[in-house]
Amino acid sequence: MKDLPAYAELHCLTNFTFLRGASHPEELVDRARGLGYAALAITDECSVAGVVRAHMEAKKQDLKLLIGAEFRLTDGLRFVALATNRQGYGRLCSLITRGRRAAPKGEYALTRADVESCLDQCLLLWLPDARSDVRSDVRLDVWSDVRPEARADARPDAQPDLEAAAWLQERFRGNVWIAVELTRDGADRARLDRLQRVGRKLGLPLVASGDVHMHVRERRRLQDALTAIRLNVTLAEVGWHAQSNGERHLRERARLARLYPRELLAETLAVAERCTFSLDELRYEYPRELVPAGETPATYLRKLVEQGMRMRWPQGAPPGAGDTIEHELDLIADLRYEPYFLTVYDIVAHARSLGILCQGRGSAANSLVCYCLGVTSVGPDRASLLIERFISRERNEPPDIDIDFEHERREEVLQYVYGKYGRERAALAATVIMYRHRSALRDLGMAFGLDPMQIRQLSRVAQW
Repeated sequence: MKDLPAYAELHCLTNFTFLRGASHPEELVDRARGLGYAALAITDECSVAGVVRAHMEAKKQDLKLLIGAEFRLTDGLRFVALATNRQGYGRLCSLITRGRRAAPKGEYALTRADVESCLDQCLLLWLPDARSDVRSDVRLDVWSDVRPEARADARPDAQPDLEAAAWLQERFRGNVWIAVELTRDGADRARLDRLQRVGRKLGLPLVASGDVHMHVRERRRLQDALTAIRLNVTLAEVGWHAQSNGERHLRERARLARLYPRELLAETLAVAERCTFSLDELRYEYPRELVPAGETPATYLRKLVEQGMRMRWPQGAPPGAGDTIEHELDLIADLRYEPYFLTVYDIVAHARSLGILCQGRGSAANSLVCYCLGVTSVGPDRASLLIERFISRERNEPPDIDIDFEHERREEVLQYVYGKYGRERAALAATVIMYRHRSALRDLGMAFGLDPMQIRQLSRVAQW
């Protein structure tokens, strides 16, 4: 193992690239660590949805994780972008948001102008070969009568779009590589020779890359099933749209050493070394305009809590309440969460000023500070609840304060938040829809060609 060249995988999809990737982020990280990779990049298509799970696993495995995304522009230009630093990650996320907002749900649309204004702090890997495993919004009828090897981009004598590569080189000079992805499809030698000539002509370095869709070869059958589901056909009808082999997995370094020139493998480390960003650098950045002049977040929060104590207990706080509040305020101060509590208080106070019914729930009911701020309406002292269920040093993350607003007037609250902070600083949280047993069984049944009655019967008798 020591004699094998080191390697960092720079192009890897997870199952968060829905119906393309066939492995969980954790599986990919664990496999990369087991193979002795120097680093692994998670590059889901126009998404960073899989990087949090990958980050958590990478910390356990002590593996360097690179964060990026794969993109296909409206003109067909395809590349991977890797964030080099905190600013680059922010720019990458901005580009993803822009692309998703410009297209129907589940799709994205980006132009070269979008890329040019967003990716100055990222490294780009040009992907000159448009693989048969195309974007999820491409349907089977697009290629119904065209075999992949008959397309121009799959022929050994085909020429890559040099104009696209030249554009990337001009706009992002010094930050662009040609990704060489050799997947033993019969054209590897011709592809490598062709891309080496392109690299010399344009002055672009080449780097090895795997176009990884699964952590082990055995996921090939699942990947084929996902392709069938994505194209809305049966497995028998997938034909040339399925991957030609099982090479798009995390491969052993000995195998990579036989496929790639050593300098292309070494170049993966040069790219990885320039990517220093980690999700650990992210911190909540709370609004500053909530604190009046002459106050700090800590002093202002204390003032509001003291006002709330007088409102809640006009005859004086019950025994022990003062000590509990001091304990909570000390804990909040140690973790510097005062702005978070002030933000929630401001929204709740505004809603109540308009007569909008609202109520805090969940673990926030454990907090006397929330009770004094009016966020919750039942004092935790009545049930001897512990603040540590709501906020603790060990968890080292902001507490979760859930507020229910009457649904008829919820939009008024949303518009207040947008108006106060601006649409560049406020947004609705998105959720990722995940397969559950019944829906997965239904789609697999369709891919296997079962009729609806058979699928329903299977669903009824299956044991989850």
